[in-house]
Amino acid sequence: MLRTIDLRGRVLSPAELLAVVPRADAARDEALATAARLVADVAHRGEEALREQAARFDRVSDHAIRVPADHLDEALRDLDPQIRAALDEAISRVRTASAAQVPAPVVTELGDGARVTQRWQPVRRVGLYVPGGKAVYPSSVVMNAVPAQVAGVREVALASPPQADFGGRVHPVILAAARLLGVTEVYAMGGAGAIGAFAHGVAEIGLDPVDVVTGPGNNFVASAKRAVAGRVGTDSEAGATEILVVADDSATPALVAADLVSQAEHDEQASAVLVTDSPALAEAVRAALPARVASTRHTERVTAAFHGPQSAVVLVDDIAQATAFSNAYAPEHLELHLADPRPEDFVNAGAVFVGPYTPVSLGDYLAGSNHVLPTGGQARYSAGLSAATFLRPQQVVEYDRAALSRVRDAIVTLADAEALPAHGEAVTARFDD
Repeated sequence: MLRTIDLRGRVLSPAELLAVVPRADAARDEALATAARLVADVAHRGEEALREQAARFDRVSDHAIRVPADHLDEALRDLDPQIRAALDEAISRVRTASAAQVPAPVVTELGDGARVTQRWQPVRRVGLYVPGGKAVYPSSVVMNAVPAQVAGVREVALASPPQADFGGRVHPVILAAARLLGVTEVYAMGGAGAIGAFAHGVAEIGLDPVDVVTGPGNNFVASAKRAVAGRVGTDSEAGATEILVVADDSATPALVAADLVSQAEHDEQASAVLVTDSPALAEAVRAALPARVASTRHTERVTAAFHGPQSAVVLVDDIAQATAFSNAYAPEHLELHLADPRPEDFVNAGAVFVGPYTPVSLGDYLAGSNHVLPTGGQARYSAGLSAATFLRPQQVVEYDRAALSRVRDAIVTLADAEALPAHGEAVTARFDD
């Protein structure tokens, strides 16, 4: 069910490690080309393109792309009380954790009358994407909207695919979650086209361009973010989900199997990888998988994910080699089922889940952490969604005459060295008297 990559007895360079990590590269390349076309179509044809894409991908037509306010009110009114209580708890936890991500202004005094203030300014307007194809994700409404609100964003727009089962409306639980958070600008549009609409705006439906686009999705949504990068800011490319479990012989095979299945149920292109120095554990996990896969709701989806090139059991000589492999892979979700986990050594991951009682599912909903995380190896250089995603560090410089005088000669010297004498003259002009 999971192919084996055997690295035992091999000493691999960083480049060689990157080459052996399991990826669905062909699928990602195809998604990038398709997403770019869909984004360009929306940029040029606006609402007409959105409606054609809805008919093609979502099987809906003649729906209200901009969600009427009464749809939001109705969805919240009809929300199951247990779901509302769970969402309230998630909102509270994510809000508390996100608040800790907003830096306070810092003033640096470089001398008398010489001050640089570092402050963090929120962007004005954001577009939040919430998937709605193979599953319903009210939790993603929370993970997107709460950090934006905590950061101080003034305008929040949200998009999620229209649902054929609900007459072209956004799924009511997603609408209820948006209403619960006070998000009233909501659009029934999905996939790469929604990302393009946020970036370029669609005047016919009253959608103004945004400054930043965030949110998880499939590989087409992730690729669409790359297509609009430079026109708008984006978070990391949170595409088809990934779980990498690093485990030794102290791990419980049934828990490892359960956690691999839990992420594989998202999508046929989900990545499920086990890295271990224990052949016995690897076999025990393999033995536990068939029954668990057969009994889960999305058996076919999980089976397809496990058989894809992006999933594998990786055998290593020791935990040092497992650590090197994990840091090369840079997973979205990293679980450590180790007698001595040492999370400080696992530096490349979207989020790290330590110990048998910290499954990825906890982070998906109620840990307080954010579940919108980088995939495809981007955790080597990119961070998960947080309040910081919506903030821009900005420097405010204040010097008085005496403070400028003290650095005047050095400025002139450097300006002359760079053959930019007017730079120096702009300083000396203030002392001509």
